[in-house]
Amino acid sequence: MTAVEQAASPAEMRRVLGSFATGVTVVTGIGLAGPVGFSCQSFASVSLDPPLVLFCPAHTSRSWPLIRDAGKFCVNVLAEDQEDLCARFATTGSDKFAELAWHETAWGPSLDGVLSTVMCDVEAVHPAGDHDIVIGHVRELVLHREAAPLVFYRGTFGLEL
Repeated sequence: MTAVEQAASPAEMRRVLGSFATGVTVVTGIGLAGPVGFSCQSFASVSLDPPLVLFCPAHTSRSWPLIRDAGKFCVNVLAEDQEDLCARFATTGSDKFAELAWHETAWGPSLDGVLSTVMCDVEAVHPAGDHDIVIGHVRELVLHREAAPLVFYRGTFGLEL
């Protein structure tokens, strides 16, 4: 068999890798026309020294090119009571910031009520399949509150089996 014949299908990837629970974030930035953002579950710490994180936006994202062009972003870590915020930022074509409480930082919008905000400069972008791997150099961190995180597991929120 060739490597192509052995490759996992997208459905199999979702089914099997869905058994890995992830936190949920909203990545935000400022585009030419104002604030932009998208929901993102592929976020991780990379290095403590220097302080680096990563996230992986899809090539189809409309917000990511605007954030990339700005060269900086915020990662807003969602709490378990913020499924609605995740859904808002997973929607295409709407004004995601309309009637939403947030405050501006030098790196983009920090959403009110989230667990924490990680403010970064874009360090590097690596194309990888249908996504980019974005490495962010952490410039500022804020822990806003202590609460349980929003967890995505087996295609849904929470850890119900």
